[in-house]
Amino acid sequence: MTLTTYETDESRTTMRDLEGMSVVITGGGTGIGAGTARHLVAGGARVTVCGRREDRVRALADELGERCAWVVADVTVASDRTRIIETAAAHGDGIEVLVNAAANMYRGDIDALDEARLLETFHSNVVGAMMLTGEALPYLVASRGCVIFFGSVHIKRAFPGASPYAATKGALEAATGVLAAELGPKGVRVSCIRPGGVFSELNQRAGLFDDTAAKERLEALGPAHALGRPGTPEEIAEGIEYLARAEWTTGSVLVVDGGLGLGTTNA
Repeated sequence: MTLTTYETDESRTTMRDLEGMSVVITGGGTGIGAGTARHLVAGGARVTVCGRREDRVRALADELGERCAWVVADVTVASDRTRIIETAAAHGDGIEVLVNAAANMYRGDIDALDEARLLETFHSNVVGAMMLTGEALPYLVASRGCVIFFGSVHIKRAFPGASPYAATKGALEAATGVLAAELGPKGVRVSCIRPGGVFSELNQRAGLFDDTAAKERLEALGPAHALGRPGTPEEIAEGIEYLARAEWTTGSVLVVDGGLGLGTTNA
């Protein structure tokens, strides 16, 4: 058997510096997207947040100051995707990281699905994310940057009525590996984060949980996590930071779900 010896440069780092990193976050006005923006800006990154609600993205940018730019945009609209990328590239002098956090949650039993809403969910969660990634690619190649998609614990743990949403997240997790292989030779990393249930009192006070039923479902789900509670946007943001900085990580699905996907329960 022949062994190959690889020369290594011991001074080489495999973690990028967060300071000055240019990041785009879709769905950045609320929840995990907003939490990620706060976390990365605190670490020195320059962030562009986008979302469909001007009040949310503008308020977040005002809170975070000059390191945060904002765009009112819908990732399903081609001209909006172009504006997102142009704004981010100008704000950050290029783009190093694209965080595809925008998502549409549609629930429904299989025998009563609304086809229009099903297509809308795929368009928002899958088509929008993939098309925006293509739009950002020249900048990502230039920076040897990375793309982060969002999977879901729904891939691992079945929740009746959630098949439309689970299907979109399964598609993104499948695309992650293929795109990692496709874009790796160009120096671009592609990974995916798989969160569990996420809740924060701050987001509740800010009106994120406008849907009382959704809030109650999440609270009831807390004991189903192996760690006994839902997570916070900050805890998901820590995983996103790792994927953004780790130079030798690609094609991975990083599970940050408090053990919800294990199928255990503390109830």
